[in-house]
Amino acid sequence: MTTIVIVRHGETTWNRQQRLQGWAPTPLTDLGREQAGQLGAALTEGYDIDRILSSDLYRTEETVEILREHFDAHVTFESAWRERDIGIYQGLQFDELLERFPEHDLGETGSEAAYRRTESGERLVDVRDRVIERWETILAGCESRETILIVTHGGPIRLLLGYLKDIDIAESIMEQSQENCSINEFEFDHKTDAVRIVRENDTSHC
Repeated sequence: MTTIVIVRHGETTWNRQQRLQGWAPTPLTDLGREQAGQLGAALTEGYDIDRILSSDLYRTEETVEILREHFDAHVTFESAWRERDIGIYQGLQFDELLERFPEHDLGETGSEAAYRRTESGERLVDVRDRVIERWETILAGCESRETILIVTHGGPIRLLLGYLKDIDIAESIMEQSQENCSINEFEFDHKTDAVRIVRENDTSHC
């Protein structure tokens, strides 16, 4: 059995301002750094992490740096785990985006919005596809009894959970929550190729 733990980064300045971050190099707040420290302590207590895979954006790199103060594991930074590239909408507040560009409102247009590309950015379906592709390669190459930590963002985690639950993109994003430094745990059975969701969006350590 392989254990895969997926966590979201700590709170950032733009999280606090409710701005769309995309690939922006937004730093963690003091609270975000505190959350990452609490997460590191919880991971140390609950798991024996063998290796770390992380998004290569600034806020996840900063989170990983704090986590590695608590346990020593090799880290690989990968673009596959990045948040959605939202192009010219980067920096807008959520409400402003929905008001000015309702065609991207999943609550109004549902799955249609998931197939619309933001100008100079990505479609949600593209994000889901790259996340699932990387997930499947991890399952194909992981070792039994290995524990892997993935540090990423709210969007990729919700899209992956939606894929595993067999729900559509709109529901994956709109109906699931991922708080900063939340823990999601999965078990992969090599004999049956089955993935079990053990826990999701767990912030009891914060």
